[in-house]
Amino acid sequence: MTKFLKIIFSVTLVSVLVIPGLFVSAVPSPSEERQALEEELKKLEEQIANYDKAIAATAQEKKTLENTITSLKNQIIKLDLQISQSNIIIKDLGLQIEDTETSIDKTALKIEESKTRLAVILQEIYEEDQRPLIEILISEGISDFFDNLVALEALNTKNQELLINIKALKSYLEDQKQSLDDEKSSLEKQVTIQALKRQQSAATKSEQDSLLKLTEAEYQKQLTEKSSAEKQAQAIRSRIFELIGVPSAPTFEEAYNIAKFVSAQTGVKPALLLAVLTQESNIGKNVGQCFLTNLSTGEGIRATTKARETRVMNPSRDVTPFVKITEELGRDVYNTPVSCPLKNSSGAPVGYGGAMGPSQFIPSTWVLYKDKIKNMTGQAPDPWNIKDAFLATGVYLKDLGIANSEFKAVMRYFSGSSWSKWEEFYGNSVLAIATQYEKDIKEMQ
Repeated sequence: MTKFLKIIFSVTLVSVLVIPGLFVSAVPSPSEERQALEEELKKLEEQIANYDKAIAATAQEKKTLENTITSLKNQIIKLDLQISQSNIIIKDLGLQIEDTETSIDKTALKIEESKTRLAVILQEIYEEDQRPLIEILISEGISDFFDNLVALEALNTKNQELLINIKALKSYLEDQKQSLDDEKSSLEKQVTIQALKRQQSAATKSEQDSLLKLTEAEYQKQLTEKSSAEKQAQAIRSRIFELIGVPSAPTFEEAYNIAKFVSAQTGVKPALLLAVLTQESNIGKNVGQCFLTNLSTGEGIRATTKARETRVMNPSRDVTPFVKITEELGRDVYNTPVSCPLKNSSGAPVGYGGAMGPSQFIPSTWVLYKDKIKNMTGQAPDPWNIKDAFLATGVYLKDLGIANSEFKAVMRYFSGSSWSKWEEFYGNSVLAIATQYEKDIKEMQ
């Protein structure tokens, strides 16, 4: 757009703001309805973003609960196994204790038997010691007597040793039984503790199961609400396109992908490129509402009402390039949309319309760049093609010094080589939109 057209647009905007009564209508205009719908869409998109955050948080909470429950299940299983293992060991210890008690009883019997045998031997030794010498000599002789006595003494010694060993065995078995009793008692206490732990884990798991059910219900509720908001937002997006009459305009994601490609070719940041096109034509959704009807005078009509419009295109500067552009692209010169002329507060046209496509290039400016675009794409560029429009804007901004100052390049795009202070609202607006797009892009990735 030329500086003159931009200035007229600004004057008209100020007039509308200062004298709003002249534009009051009982029925909202398509522009007003679009604005209302876009505001509603913005609120819905904010709601969807909030739903996304809530769903992510709930999903994390759900995952944490599921992990906790799984851990508790494993802990309960482990405790069950430990309790079973301990019970088996306790049972085995019980059997060992029974065997030990039996051995102790048998050993006690052997001790009693040994004591009885020792008593008999000692009695016999005593009786032998009490026999008179004369009796010994008459009956068996002194030699046999001493042989018997020595045999009895040896038997007594062996029985004494056996008795000592049996008593030692009994003592060992009693110590062993005490040790087994202590181990059995310790394991029984351990089983009691394990059972208490299992009971506690089972109670905690029950609580976590309840929380998971509540979390799952909340999660499903959030998903449902988000889905409803998304459907409503999509319906509004489609309706906005219908009002503007460009149902094939790109989505933000599609536009961003194009902007990334152009950024690689020109060095213009994707967010800034998107912001400029948003300011110019709302990213291709509003690419002109007038048709040229008279090549000599530049007159035309409005696309929606068919009302006659003067100054649709500058006949001396832009009509000839426009005819050439449409012919090269195989377009009907009389049915290709261009911007309508701006009007002042009294409704009279100010300056000329005739800007083309999403980037709103006037024909005389487009012809200066079409060869550059053709060299980059390998085919004749189309100002109504969203990709070509993006690329042309990027190349133009690069030539305007975007690498040195984004603000100055944007202002040159809007107003030429110089501008007044009040015109800087355009550059400030573009940079503000670019900042927001940077945030949107980060969230989208």
